Amino acid sequence: MLTDLQKIGVVVTCLGLFFTLLGIVFMFDRGFLTFGNILFVCGIFFVTGVQQTFAFFFQKKRAVATFFFFVGIFLILIKFTFIGLVVEFFGFLNLFANFLPVVLAFLRRIPIIGDLLNTGCIKQFIDRTSPDYCLPE
Repeated sequence: MLTDLQKIGVVVTCLGLFFTLLGIVFMFDRGFLTFGNILFVCGIFFVTGVQQTFAFFFQKKRAVATFFFFVGIFLILIKFTFIGLVVEFFGFLNLFANFLPVVLAFLRRIPIIGDLLNTGCIKQFIDRTSPDYCLPE
């Protein structure tokens, strides 16, 4: 079960992703993207704790991905928004790609989002990318 601090971290992380999405929708608005990045990183600290977050980001095998992720955030801060977002997205995918099947399996169980993800070509794509993964009952 999650502690109260971890629950807050999940909400803050989701808000960070939401503001990042808003920044993309509003033609790469630097304010939304910056706020989303700050919330996302702070949310991860709340969910996993400071020590495990540093251990995750600064593992030797994730050094390049961490570098690209934080360089992308820095580029967004110094007004190279589009380039920064591309660099950050590359780092994000390399850092968090292993968690994508877990997130997709969780999202498939949410009523409205699950119905959307279980339709036609979306379901086929998800099944192809993570065919053997399912959440425990």
